[in-house]
Formats: sequence, C-alpha cells, structure tokens
Amino acid sequence: MKRIGLISDTHGTFDPRFAHHFATCDEIWHAGDIGTLEVAERLAEIAPLRAVRGNIDGGELRTAFPETLRFRCEEVDVLLKHIGGYPGHYNRSLRTTLLTHPPQLLVCGHSHILRVARDPQYHLLHLNPGAAGHYGHHLVRTLLRFCITGERIHDVEVIELAEGDD
Repeated sequence: MKRIGLISDTHGTFDPRFAHHFATCDEIWHAGDIGTLEVAERLAEIAPLRAVRGNIDGGELRTAFPETLRFRCEEVDVLLKHIGGYPGHYNRSLRTTLLTHPPQLLVCGHSHILRVARDPQYHLLHLNPGAAGHYGHHLVRTLLRFCITGERIHDVEVIELAEGDD
C-alpha cells in the first residue's frame, strides 16, 4: 500500500500545514504550477516528490520537471499532467493517449477546482486536488490524500486549508 499526498497550483506558496497533512505519505505528487523551486524542495523533504511543471513554471522548474509524467504506483497506471481538463472536456493534448492507451488514474491541476470523478468512457479515475496556493480565483485552498493498494485507489480524503488556521 502507498499513501499519496496530492497537491497542485501552489504558485510559490509553501504552507507549513502541507508537512502536517503529508507526514504519513509515502509520496507527494504535484500537478503543476509549483511556482518556485523552493516549494518543490520543501515538499521533497516531507516525502519523495513526483511533479510536473505548469503553465506558470519557468526557468529551473521547466528544466527540473516534465510537462507530463506517466508511471506505475503499485499496480495502477498513472498519468500526471497540469493542463488535462476533466471528464467530457479533456485537453486536446490528451486525446490520442486517452483513445489509444488511457491510464487508470489521471491527475490534473490548472483549474483550481477540486474534482474527484470516475470517467466511464475511458474507465479511469480523474483527480484534481484544486489549488493549495493563495493566487487564483478559488475560495478554499485544498489538498487530496489517498491510498493505492495493488489496483485499488481508496480512502480519498479532501483536506481544506482554512485561512487563519496557518
């Protein structure tokens, strides 16, 4: 079993509560718009980090992180991409992959909208952790935490970072 902390759209914000909420995680996945290399480094101090760059990530982040990351976690085929869309409205860049070799778990960021949804068309689970940074139109900063055991994705938890609790 692997316990995963999922975060996106930090936009240069590192909240000390990330360490608290991800302390028991085996890995942290960042779905882009990291903002600064320091945020990535601080997350990697908590647990091993897998990350993709987002549309605001430049310089060192563009060199350090790919646009798309595909890997296996336990027995689950995972695709991590910042701009990916959501079920019924996927980004064009994913069309061929979804038609020819869809992942079991598609993780995206970018929208700042928390979304956990099954996609019956492509037989996958779509996760977007919302936004954990202060920049953007979202009203509540959010993270996700979940487990993968074999082929099973389970115990998905939504974590809200209320302002004033930091």
